[in-house]
Amino acid sequence: MTDHRRTIAHRFAGMLIPVVATVMFLVFHPHPAAGQFSLNPGGGGLFGSPKLRVKAVFTEATASQPALLFVQAEIDPGWHIYSVTQTGDGPRPTLIRVKPDQGVRLLGPFVPNRSPERKTEEAFPGVDVETHDGVVWWVAAIEIDAAAGAGDLAIQGVLNAQPCDASSCLPPQDFPFSAKRTDSPPISGDVLEALLPRLLAERSSSGDETGTRGDSASGPASQPAPRSAVSGGWISPIPEDWSGDDLPWQPFTMRTFLALVGEEFDPDAMQANVGFTKWSWQEFLVKVIAGFLGGIILNVMPCVLPVIGLKLLSFIQIAGENRRRAFVLNAWYSAGLLSIFLLLAILAVFLKLGWGYLFKFAEFNVVMAAVVFAMALAFLGVWSIPIPGFVGSGKAVELAQKEGAVGAFIKGVLTTILATPCTGPFMGAALAWAFSQPPGVVFAVFLSVGLGMASPYLLIGAFPELMRFMPRPGAWMETFERVMGFVLLATVVYIFTYLDWPYVAPTLGLLFAIWAALWWVERTGFTAGRMRKFRAWLEAAAFVAVMWLLLFPGVRVGGRQWGGLLSVMEHRFLRRATTVVDLKLFQEGKQIVAGERAEIPAVPPGRYTILVDCTADWCVNCKTLEATVLNTRPVRQTLRENKVVLLQADWTHESPEVTRFLNWLGFQQVPVVVVFPAGRPNEPIVFTGMFTQRDIVQAVEQAGPSIVAESFHGKNASVAELSPAQ
Repeated sequence: MTDHRRTIAHRFAGMLIPVVATVMFLVFHPHPAAGQFSLNPGGGGLFGSPKLRVKAVFTEATASQPALLFVQAEIDPGWHIYSVTQTGDGPRPTLIRVKPDQGVRLLGPFVPNRSPERKTEEAFPGVDVETHDGVVWWVAAIEIDAAAGAGDLAIQGVLNAQPCDASSCLPPQDFPFSAKRTDSPPISGDVLEALLPRLLAERSSSGDETGTRGDSASGPASQPAPRSAVSGGWISPIPEDWSGDDLPWQPFTMRTFLALVGEEFDPDAMQANVGFTKWSWQEFLVKVIAGFLGGIILNVMPCVLPVIGLKLLSFIQIAGENRRRAFVLNAWYSAGLLSIFLLLAILAVFLKLGWGYLFKFAEFNVVMAAVVFAMALAFLGVWSIPIPGFVGSGKAVELAQKEGAVGAFIKGVLTTILATPCTGPFMGAALAWAFSQPPGVVFAVFLSVGLGMASPYLLIGAFPELMRFMPRPGAWMETFERVMGFVLLATVVYIFTYLDWPYVAPTLGLLFAIWAALWWVERTGFTAGRMRKFRAWLEAAAFVAVMWLLLFPGVRVGGRQWGGLLSVMEHRFLRRATTVVDLKLFQEGKQIVAGERAEIPAVPPGRYTILVDCTADWCVNCKTLEATVLNTRPVRQTLRENKVVLLQADWTHESPEVTRFLNWLGFQQVPVVVVFPAGRPNEPIVFTGMFTQRDIVQAVEQAGPSIVAESFHGKNASVAELSPAQ
């Protein structure tokens, strides 16, 4: 009877995976109405037709009018979009942005060739809704740099709009455009002549930039407001409010940085001053030794500790082994370590990828979360990793089984991969120097770090009696194993903290799928035949693959999109983020053009001492140094007394501007902290890897305080709103 029940239970469970897969398939089945949406303007995508088309042209300046940029939206019948001037708590306004660094500058906001239709909608009670349908043109005055050459210029930009019909609205979408020069304006001469006074008036009132509602500069209305004055005063980049728990960081942008360092800044001159020492045998030996010492210290960095438990249990197993076997197993472990360092050296030489670079890719982080989660489940007894000596069988007696070479090698690989977000002392300087050297030197320094990290294990392998102080194997090991399982789950949570937000829900779903799949494999039992185990693994892999398709890319069948939760979450995140930010700015009365705030004051005259913190969410060292060095009382006091401008350069998702800044300094990894002295921007003081409070205090004191013109009087605001004076 018992065997019969087991057979029934097995058959019932055998239907579980296809049933769950079918249910999830239906869950992600798109509603027929979803076919009208699109996350890929221009056709196709998750939701089909975009419902409008965008094109643009521009004209050169003449004696009677400035250069003009024309952007057209052609909207399908029965559909409409909202105006660029939509305000209040109503729908999301249409936004038009011109990409920077093209030699083109907007002189004012976009003005439509015909006024929007004003009406009320039940969805927005008490709000005047402004809509456009059919074909509408927007016009803006622009300034084209002489070096840009209007003849061959193609002005790149994006129109962001939310198409709606009488009963529903599509997601806000970006519609890119490329504007070529035309000799004749695309709208009638009478309409353009009527618009010109508005364009020129907006240009005058905005001081060569777009204006702000209800906010005018002091002085006669007929005179353009000087760029140096906004609401009667300068806006200082120097932080005044130090009351918060965190430092008053302001976001790093290249335009902000260049505005603060002034015209004296020269990247080439700075590189000459901070350039790394060229090749010499003496310098090579110093960096190799530094890399070796940094590798040793890397074993106790926070990134590695969750996985050290893997090796600790194997240490207990080999404590009584003969010296030869212990050395061979630890040699395999070290080979796993070195294989990853060799791979990282190859990536550094051929792809210029720095230390920890892989953690900037969301896909890599998803894989790491899945691997660590599977390891945690093994420690918690959900399944047994079918590799001798890898731990995770759930029974203390079975932990004493002989460790195999494959298990030791894989442990070394995992340990090294998880170590890459951390940088040990000495190690950062060695790697930074290596990146500027020939390929052979790069390989040598990377392998020296790997040998340093592997050296404790090789030493214990050669002298296993060093581990005889460890307790004998016993029931306590099972408790330790469970504790390590929860530590690994905490590591998964940490990976989620720097995972791209749209990836969180799909990744969580994938982890549950892996959990179910591993449970399915484990239930086959150790005594099951080889074919039965193979079939269980095949079914589990198929289930995870189906869930991955539904959760991430989705499948398009017969013109319909099935699944694709990642795309849905990306859209939701984008919609919520842009709605919160952009509507708040519109409610404050500020027009948005060129992707920036319209209110762009100049930097007050003076010379600024600047501290730039190059960091990333996945960089454990960065966050540790920020908490234990930068955000401490002695450092805060020194920064405040010297009126230091604090810029935080976030490299979590490889910001191009931060990458460019790091390249100027010769770095391809973080953390990097740079202090630019006031008046001497080409002589920065640079720290990487590890540094102390005393190092930062001395650097700031050496740089000296910021010096602002005595005539400066004004208010303090975010430096993100600053721009170089023209």
